[in-house]
Amino acid sequence: MIDSFYIAWRFVTFNKARTATLIACVTLIAVLPLTLELLLSESEQQLLSRAESTPLMMGARGSALDLVMNGLYFDDEVPELVSMTTVEEVEDSGLAMPIPLYVRFKARQFPIVGTTLDYFDFRDLTLAHGRQMALLGEAVVGAEVADRLGIAAGDSLLSSPETVFDLAGVYPLNMRVVGVLQRSHTPDDLAVFVDVKTAWVVQGLVHGHEDLGKSPDAKVVIERTASNVVASARLVEYTEITDENRDSFHFHGDPAQYPLSAVVVVPDNEKSATILRGRYLEGDSAHQLVVPETVIDGLLANIFRIKNVLDAVILLVGIATLLALTLVFALSLRLRQREIQTVFRIGGSRLTISRLIAAEIAIIMAASALLCGAVMLVVNHYSVDLVRAVFIR
Repeated sequence: MIDSFYIAWRFVTFNKARTATLIACVTLIAVLPLTLELLLSESEQQLLSRAESTPLMMGARGSALDLVMNGLYFDDEVPELVSMTTVEEVEDSGLAMPIPLYVRFKARQFPIVGTTLDYFDFRDLTLAHGRQMALLGEAVVGAEVADRLGIAAGDSLLSSPETVFDLAGVYPLNMRVVGVLQRSHTPDDLAVFVDVKTAWVVQGLVHGHEDLGKSPDAKVVIERTASNVVASARLVEYTEITDENRDSFHFHGDPAQYPLSAVVVVPDNEKSATILRGRYLEGDSAHQLVVPETVIDGLLANIFRIKNVLDAVILLVGIATLLALTLVFALSLRLRQREIQTVFRIGGSRLTISRLIAAEIAIIMAASALLCGAVMLVVNHYSVDLVRAVFIR
């Protein structure tokens, strides 16, 4: 048998191109499903880890998936909005701590997350340098935002309009970056965090402008009564919040009705969570209280249905490739008829020929197994980074 392997080895090393092609084909058949399984498993773990760390999430009744994806991963799809009264309801229950989220706007393609300081404690986010946001118009950016934009504490970041032509006339807000977060390898690395009131300033619900009584333009005031002053579009609104103009920023309407996209609900204990969920199970409630882990589980179930289809496709491709390899070996035997005849003439039997072919196949399969193992070691070593590149970048 050793002689058979020696002859087979000499043959495969002589026909380098043919051997390399066969090894590559067999390796791909094995690597594709194994890599897919490994990366999907790591993706599931990373998706679930963020969902599992978030006990409950409240929002408007509608798509639970949109609510969770917006609140956990700051997805572009904005769910139906709720008001600040939702936060007050949870606070008044005495059963949980509410953390408001308003994720709707962007700053140079990065989501602006309006929230409170409780969010940073809840996610265990710490500062790499700078300080925490404290005043209206201040922002703290994730590590990836700072790296990509090349900004640090003390720089400024301009919010982006929702559309190219903003007919509502809301000016972009120039936010002052006061801190950069430590890298957490989560969607928080790609976010620009501001106070929820600053997010309302970006929308135009809160704004500041020059004193009407001190304006040098006499045409600014359209109408003046004892209780009200109506200004024209000529009134200059501030696009940056500074120490000099911060006191001029004011609300229009009832702040309790101002919008939020979601509310992270952190119950005091399991009993409190059960009571809260029971209160929002009724169909006539305008709000829904969902368990993010359950929602993500449903999403992953759909993903793995797609994986089953991919597995079936890979299986069919693998069968076709194996048939092609069988055809290659069959044609190779026809081309090697002179070699086979020579073996017969020197006293070799059909068993000898079979051993030579089996040895050749064994060498190719062993080489493919080694190559497949090396590739899988590399993929396994970088699987976390690969998945983070998909979800974070």
